Amino acid sequence: MPEPTEPPVIVLVRPQLGENIGKAARAMLNFGLTEMRLVSPRDGWPNPAAGPAASGADVVLERAQVFASVAEAVADCAHVYATTVRKRGVTKPVVNAEEAAREIHAAPGRSAILFGPERSGLETEDVALARTILTVPINPEFGSLNLAQAVILVAYEWSKGQTGLVQPTEEDLLPPAPQEELDGLIGHFEELLEPKGYFRPQARAEATRRTLRSLLTKPAWNHLEVRTLRGVLNYLGKPDRS
Repeated sequence: MPEPTEPPVIVLVRPQLGENIGKAARAMLNFGLTEMRLVSPRDGWPNPAAGPAASGADVVLERAQVFASVAEAVADCAHVYATTVRKRGVTKPVVNAEEAAREIHAAPGRSAILFGPERSGLETEDVALARTILTVPINPEFGSLNLAQAVILVAYEWSKGQTGLVQPTEEDLLPPAPQEELDGLIGHFEELLEPKGYFRPQARAEATRRTLRSLLTKPAWNHLEVRTLRGVLNYLGKPDRS
């Protein structure tokens, strides 16, 4: 088994607002990234506005390092990606976020991903320091991702190659009910519908029963859902007390 590569470093170049640094940290930690580097943040560092915006991603902010230049921030990285949706007059390989994630997982050595200031993005000089341009397909009439949105797109694609991250909804789903319970539910429907004439005319009765069975088995009800429906039918089947 090949050794897993180190997670990429997220480099925020000349970020302007502490709130956006915090939101970027929150985006990172959701997908298992913890190393943030800041290049000349406009309002200095640490920034008191970052903590509340991080919503608990304090470990990212506490470990954040500050550098005077992009070159210093990526000096230990063998693979540097510059995120941009604009042409910067620099000829370099261009990949999307999914392709970049695959490359990062496969390549030895550290990788860094550069994100530019909120107002203008990376400058041509910043992009020139990268090996590869990272971009995403975007509406040509409205190419305006904010900093945290850009970070979360890249972090999510990288996380898909990771183990240890969970998808909470998978644990919340109950298994489908056994066939015996479904048959009981279908029989309950038929028991209530038969005296109401639902299966008439007689020549169409079997086809109507098959359609009803197909309808009731399609959603893959779990046992709690089947019990709930049976409770509804029991209630509907009681004589009217009015």
